[in-house]
Amino acid sequence: MIFLLLARVLQIYTFVLLIRILVTWIPNLDPYHPIVQMLFQVTDPVLEPARKLIPPIGMIDISPIVVFIVLGILQDLLVRMAY
Repeated sequence: MIFLLLARVLQIYTFVLLIRILVTWIPNLDPYHPIVQMLFQVTDPVLEPARKLIPPIGMIDISPIVVFIVLGILQDLLVRMAY
């Protein structure tokens, strides 16, 4: 039961991370808006270490892709451990 709950939390976090990435593509969005600030505060602790390990390729930051893959693997492991 606890493993399924943790897997669900990771799934929600993955959606939050996706929203944060999509928000950065909106050109005239106020970066100081409280919701945008909250998204950055929640996702930066995971993205920053990934960015330090994986440098950008040109102007493209691929670290979120790696984070998505790692979160997916963790979710899968948690679900497998639950059953």
